[in-house]
Amino acid sequence: MPYQVKIDAFEGPLDLLLHLINRLEIDIYDIPVAEITEQYLLYIQTMNELQLDVASEFLVMAATLLAIKSKMLLPKHEEVLDEEESEMAYEDDPRDELVERLIEYRKYKEAAHDLKNLEEERGLMYTKPPSDLSDFTKESTPVETELNVSLYDMLAAFQKLLRRKKLQRPMATKIARQEISIERRMTEILTELHQLKGRKNFNDLFPSAAKEHIVVTFLAILELIKRKAIDVEQKENFGDIFVEAVKEGAN
Repeated sequence: MPYQVKIDAFEGPLDLLLHLINRLEIDIYDIPVAEITEQYLLYIQTMNELQLDVASEFLVMAATLLAIKSKMLLPKHEEVLDEEESEMAYEDDPRDELVERLIEYRKYKEAAHDLKNLEEERGLMYTKPPSDLSDFTKESTPVETELNVSLYDMLAAFQKLLRRKKLQRPMATKIARQEISIERRMTEILTELHQLKGRKNFNDLFPSAAKEHIVVTFLAILELIKRKAIDVEQKENFGDIFVEAVKEGAN
């Protein structure tokens, strides 16, 4: 049976488009459709290579982007009857509907984020009559871990890793197929991180250039993150990603 992975971090195609717009520092009111379409299709291709289920809405958005790109490539009519029709033709931008959807989605996403912060702040407030807790006082420092790496950052790192491994691969070679399970690779990664007793660069977790081994290792890392067995950290945008085993009792 093939190992199936379901990722809940994908909120939809609009969420992915917003991520690309922010990552590429693009003006949302003037989207370069060719560039954003290329990056969007690259993410879809990466999801397919990882054998992740791509929802139909992602494919519909891909078709929409291609349709907008095609419309923008069509030659514009030079003959215009009058000035009023000229202004109407100028304002008819095939990107307008997509921009409106993105702005609306971003507005609700930001509102949801604000409401979640308010919920977390309210969750820290408790009301009750004063109690004598002197018998229960103990000095302890809670350990809090906050991941600052999203699934999109992990996919971007995986894309760069695939390109690097492809360039390092010899022109002609004979590869013997080696079966390795996700669970076994997870155990190997945890053992390696515990022995290291520190952080390890994300790229160093892929010693083999074989595509099967690379995919299994990446899925094992995602599963370890889901189980909160490892932490990932990226100190700056486009910077290296570091992986560290969660200490026992940290969660």
